[in-house]
Amino acid sequence: MAKKDTFRVVTRGANGEIRIKDYDSAEPLLKMHSQVGTEDSSTDLALRGMPVFRGLIGPMPEGKTIIRYESPEVFETLTKEWGANKPKRRRRRTATAETAPVES
Repeated sequence: MAKKDTFRVVTRGANGEIRIKDYDSAEPLLKMHSQVGTEDSSTDLALRGMPVFRGLIGPMPEGKTIIRYESPEVFETLTKEWGANKPKRRRRRTATAETAPVES
């Protein structure tokens, strides 16, 4: 299991663009945000024990070494975009006389 050693915070700037800031440790986040708990139920075991901050959604995995936190507005926007992208439906071939199973 790869060690998660980059803390990424994703927010939206005043002009509406996505801002991404990476940190080498949780210390700067602890100075900017109040810790309200620790992650204890993630299926990604590397996230267990990571801090949960007031005003940020996370932690969530991003790749093998990144712990991601998002502002609530970014989380909502990205989740809506993700949910709106519907996968293309695959067409199933119908069985023809040649490929249909033979019944006995």
